[in-house]
Amino acid sequence: MYAGGGSGVVAQGLAAVDVPAIEGQSGWLVRNALVDRLGAGGKAAARYRLDVRLNDKLEGLGLLSNDTITRERRSLRARYQLVDLSTGKIMLDATAGSDAGIDVVSSEYAVIAAEQTALENLSHEVADQIVTSVAVKLRAAK
Repeated sequence: MYAGGGSGVVAQGLAAVDVPAIEGQSGWLVRNALVDRLGAGGKAAARYRLDVRLNDKLEGLGLLSNDTITRERRSLRARYQLVDLSTGKIMLDATAGSDAGIDVVSSEYAVIAAEQTALENLSHEVADQIVTSVAVKLRAAK
């Protein structure tokens, strides 16, 4: 799939994918991760657009008898579409997602830091899933 390195068909196709802004902090993180991964093959004129919508959810799981939350789960889900700019055709319509568990401790700062770290890690995982899926689609299209 990656034959030819940065000058290969897949790398050049990935470099030609434009990623518009995505709403929210999670959107900013995912977009930056996508731009980093897609641009590895150099800069090319945009032939495709990658539209991404995210759902970032943080929910309490473990409860003590006094209703104190002891565990949280952060979920990041993405629905994305790869659009061919020359025809307007949707080439790929798919989803990606990942979850992370967070221990809730007595330090509020530590919990907030853990939640932020989880979001950063999930953003990278979701971006990796999206880029892999787009690369496979572009390879199959050639």
